[in-house]
Amino acid sequence: MTEINPAFVLQSIKNISFENREVPKLRDEYDVRVHVEQTGICGSDVHYWQRGRIGDFILKTPIVLGHESSGTVVEVGSKVKNIKVGDRVAIEPATPPWDGTLQKYYIVAGDYTYPIPGHMSAEDGALVEPVAVAVHICKVAELKGGQTVLVFGCGPIGVLCQAVAKAYGASRVIGVDISESRAQFAKDFAADEVYVSKKLPGAPEDPVEAARAVGEKIVREYGLGDGVDVVLECTGAEPCIQAGVFAAKKGGTYVQAGMGKENVVFPITTACIRALSIKGSIRYTTGCYPEAVNLVASGKVQPRKLITHRYKFEEALEAFEVVKQAKEDTLKVVIQGVPN
Repeated sequence: MTEINPAFVLQSIKNISFENREVPKLRDEYDVRVHVEQTGICGSDVHYWQRGRIGDFILKTPIVLGHESSGTVVEVGSKVKNIKVGDRVAIEPATPPWDGTLQKYYIVAGDYTYPIPGHMSAEDGALVEPVAVAVHICKVAELKGGQTVLVFGCGPIGVLCQAVAKAYGASRVIGVDISESRAQFAKDFAADEVYVSKKLPGAPEDPVEAARAVGEKIVREYGLGDGVDVVLECTGAEPCIQAGVFAAKKGGTYVQAGMGKENVVFPITTACIRALSIKGSIRYTTGCYPEAVNLVASGKVQPRKLITHRYKFEEALEAFEVVKQAKEDTLKVVIQGVPN
């Protein structure tokens, strides 16, 4: 009987279906075939499903979704040296228009698979991907030991940034969120302190001045002197972006990682007067994945603690719906791979 390759395919905007495809073949001698065992669902997956684009990545033809995955290598090309059949690996995925990992078998260049040790679960292996995102954000910030770090957002990327910052030696890490429950999770997970942002009594009507008041309150309340050394903005929310600039010290670093509206009002005069280093971050670069594997394997970052929902492969649409709802009690959703 011919084996099939079940796949979860985005056919068009808001139109997803399951397909039974042929088992994919290696494209060349440098490829490997991985039996996917776990896949985490990212907000960007849902964004692509609902809108058909993320920046320059525009849906033009059907595509398999999913990009946070781990699995077991079942076939290797003749020139692959770093991986062998039977190895458990974290997968560094491609980007659209290449197919994603929500399928039984995934073809990827051997150089983009990273062995994970026996004590690491497949779930932790899948969540190496968002850890790599957090690693890159901290590298973009050129984070150094002893620095104070303010992270806006206590969702998955925000709390992982908090954990990576602690692993890199930050003296104090403060998380900011509007959700009490998410802020509490962040404190239990990695943050030294958390600030739950609410509208301040007597806050200015002007939204930028209101954001200034929040940023300055955080600095005062946590005894940050002239401001925080590093701001990592992981929400994309305009008030957080503004408050982050006002909370940064002179000569500090501000990294924008969250993506919300394409255009926002930015306090550029304050950024200039304070001589801030302002940088953007997306995905990851060379070296981030191995670093992420090491952080997870060592226990310094424990992404599996973020998992709030688990689904079987045939329940993938339900999993996507849960992520789409974006409830406070939903952090990370994972989908089990197709069993043998």
